[in-house]
Amino acid sequence: MALRPVHVNIKALDGAAVGRFWAEALGWSAYSPGVTTYVGPAGGLVWPDPVFLGLDVVPVPEGKRATKNRVHLDLATTSAAHQAELVARLTALGAMPVDVGQGEVPWTVLADPEGNEFCVLEPRDVYRDTGPIAAVVVDSVDPRAMARFWGEALDWTLHEVTDEQARLRSGAGVGPYLEFLRTPDVKTVPDRVHLDLLPCAGDDKAVEVARLRALGATDLDLGQGDVPWTCLSDPEGHEFCVLAPS
Repeated sequence: MALRPVHVNIKALDGAAVGRFWAEALGWSAYSPGVTTYVGPAGGLVWPDPVFLGLDVVPVPEGKRATKNRVHLDLATTSAAHQAELVARLTALGAMPVDVGQGEVPWTVLADPEGNEFCVLEPRDVYRDTGPIAAVVVDSVDPRAMARFWGEALDWTLHEVTDEQARLRSGAGVGPYLEFLRTPDVKTVPDRVHLDLLPCAGDDKAVEVARLRALGATDLDLGQGDVPWTCLSDPEGHEFCVLAPS
């Protein structure tokens, strides 16, 4: 039994515009199968994608608060020239440089047009085969504990774990990493960005949700009402959803 992340959910006042930004940023396409805007590899909508994590941009009536998101994307680059070109292109598309206390670092911190922070990384060998999204990064009080919970939830391979950070990836060795970085602050506002998970073929959603609760997940009421997905939070309060198989 296991679950797999199928996309990163991003809330936005203007979901279509933010979806278009991310499609241009990643070199992908924006699809509008319904209320939300899905961003995935070009060539036609494939969901769930067998390799990549798409983005599902969901329109909401509230804008982002000033508080830094505790979940963000890291974008991969292949050279210093590629990093500089990508930063320039994203800035032209409406991204904004932001200071989150990073100091002098080799990566560049930006925010999308609605303020969601992300990083454009310098070339790193570990991300050479991830595709445009190198990692989904989560601020964490205890990366070791988060690695235990999410490793069991997803049955992903643990590649690194210390008191400061943890890194997991699909056992197939494809797609982005899921990373937890130690931060001194705790979660205080609802996440603007979160993961949506899907049961693997043949697995029962109710059984998977029960398994997550046994691992330490808690039920979450966001006013979602009667919907086919289940909203939960991990042991540090980060929201995520378990979708129903189609």
